[in-house]
Amino acid sequence: MLPAVVKLCCGISYPHLRSMAGLQRTAVAVIGQEITHLQTWRQMQHHIGMHAGIKYIEPKHEDMKPVHATEDQLFFIEQGQEAMRKAVSMLEDKEGWRVEIAESNGDVICSKLMPGARRVFRLEAVLDGSVEELYNLLFVRVEEMHMWNPSIQQIKILKQVGPGTMVTHEVSAETAGNLIGQRDFLSVRHSCKQESRVCLGGAAIQLKSFPPQSGFVRAEDGPTCIVIQALDSDRRKSRFTWLLNMDVKGWLPTSIVNQALPRAQLDFTEHLRRRLAASATLG
Repeated sequence: MLPAVVKLCCGISYPHLRSMAGLQRTAVAVIGQEITHLQTWRQMQHHIGMHAGIKYIEPKHEDMKPVHATEDQLFFIEQGQEAMRKAVSMLEDKEGWRVEIAESNGDVICSKLMPGARRVFRLEAVLDGSVEELYNLLFVRVEEMHMWNPSIQQIKILKQVGPGTMVTHEVSAETAGNLIGQRDFLSVRHSCKQESRVCLGGAAIQLKSFPPQSGFVRAEDGPTCIVIQALDSDRRKSRFTWLLNMDVKGWLPTSIVNQALPRAQLDFTEHLRRRLAASATLG
């Protein structure tokens, strides 16, 4: 997913805040800069468009586990697969989605209220990058995400379980005027790489060896996923679909969180576009 996901924590850009005032503006800025985590992400069959169908392909267990996998490693793989199944189930249900934002460049964000009163958000965009480029940025090189996403302070891989599963710890960047302090995330991330698509999925996880850190509020993401599908018309471009599902914890009102999250998705996507453009310029 995330992409930092992903995650990943995505900042709220200044233009988005100029129409807000006082405490609300500050709170939205803080939450946007601290909460996006995706990141990150995993196995399905079709790209997700506004009217596209989705089909989850259950991988064979023997194809997913590393050679001589331990019980702990199998646990993390299964957690990643389960996160993907749940995320895809949310996307397969076509009822209840409403458009939140429709940008002039074609980016669209829809939302849906899930049981338990949490609202999830689905972003769809077309990016000028190949499936392989995006897979490398959002999964293989996830520890470098802070270099192009200013709202992330650090992402560290705590456990690598074969090529397709990892456990990460992510810390959002500290910002001036922060009302609630930095957030951190402990997540299992899982990927499924196919010829013309990559699926990234994940969810929050708990480790006795890595309890909540002093000075941070531990937010929880997932189940969440990102689907990167090559365009039939141009394989150098990709359809990017991101299901963001997050509990930021803390005291901020739900109304402010639900306003901040889709804007954070747009900001993350803009940072990702800039990174892709920089890579293209460098050849």
